[in-house]
Amino acid sequence: LKAVELEQGRDALIQAGQQLGEWELVIGSSGNLSMKVGDNVLVTGSGTQLDRLGHDDLVLVDPNGRVVDGTAQPTSETPLHLAVYAATDATAITHTHAGASVAISCVESELPALHYTCLQLGGPVRVAPYATYGSNELAEFVVAALGLSRTGALMANHGSITYGTGEPQTALVQACDRLRTLEWLCELHIKAHLIGTPQVLTAEQLADVSRTTARLREAREVQR
Repeated sequence: LKAVELEQGRDALIQAGQQLGEWELVIGSSGNLSMKVGDNVLVTGSGTQLDRLGHDDLVLVDPNGRVVDGTAQPTSETPLHLAVYAATDATAITHTHAGASVAISCVESELPALHYTCLQLGGPVRVAPYATYGSNELAEFVVAALGLSRTGALMANHGSITYGTGEPQTALVQACDRLRTLEWLCELHIKAHLIGTPQVLTAEQLADVSRTTARLREAREVQR
């Protein structure tokens, strides 16, 4: 592991925390971030504020959670992060207690597809059953909620989690964007219910959106 790679990872997590703070997705010292650095994982420390992170607030752990570099105590949600990395192709993970996401997690078992933007998260967002934070049980519930196709989930009476894939720093930006999208979808759900009974998009309607998106992507590639 190159020292420069580790420092770049720390810088990326600090910037991500500041971005989430600007988007008002950070509440006090709740939430945590991580990204892959080689075979290890760089995570935020316990009790840190994501929008005020410093280099000393970040710690490198191995796939078993053992500290490899850093003086901070790893976040209590380290088992959750490691479980998601082990079960998916994630290379960066974001988790916060943003207001609308927590509200929906308290009353729904799934966030229905009111808008096709949910496809950025793999479809309707599942809500993992409640379990104490930091527990292996919570990690298992979240991995199950993500399954093979979701890149975001809600945790009952807790918060939201999303991940990104590919090159870790790019994946971290992707994970932050997905967390913001998830919060927007939760806000939409709340507002729509205040007005009336929302119409939910069908599986076929979502599939048609996916086909349209794929065609547009192919057309852009041809133009290049």
